[in-house]
Amino acid sequence: MEKIKTNLFGIQVLVEGLMTFGKLETGMRTMDFQCCEEVEAEPFKGKFQVQGMRNGNIYMEQLPKRKRKEPIFRDDNCSLSHGRDGRYYFYFSLPEQQVGELPRQLVRQASAIAQKVIKSMLCK
Repeated sequence: MEKIKTNLFGIQVLVEGLMTFGKLETGMRTMDFQCCEEVEAEPFKGKFQVQGMRNGNIYMEQLPKRKRKEPIFRDDNCSLSHGRDGRYYFYFSLPEQQVGELPRQLVRQASAIAQKVIKSMLCK
């Protein structure tokens, strides 16, 4: 049998194989496909939108990679960023062991970020 070589870019390749799908005790679904032909393809990994139909057909489409923007300002446990949706986001995180410090650290770091924003607005 001749080995099928492909780089999977711009073409579709039809291969025969066996698919198993099911549901775990946790409610999560699993799916495996085992090709029954000699295929040499580039390995890949990604997030996909998967749609399972009543008749057993499965359709998958890879989702685009998330585009992250760099934070505008950072501090020890927080950052300020401007989202693609036009909103500003303030993110703060602290280890559970330091929960007693949370109010003081949140106020201190939020004030530090606010001061940086004020300085940047005055410089414009």
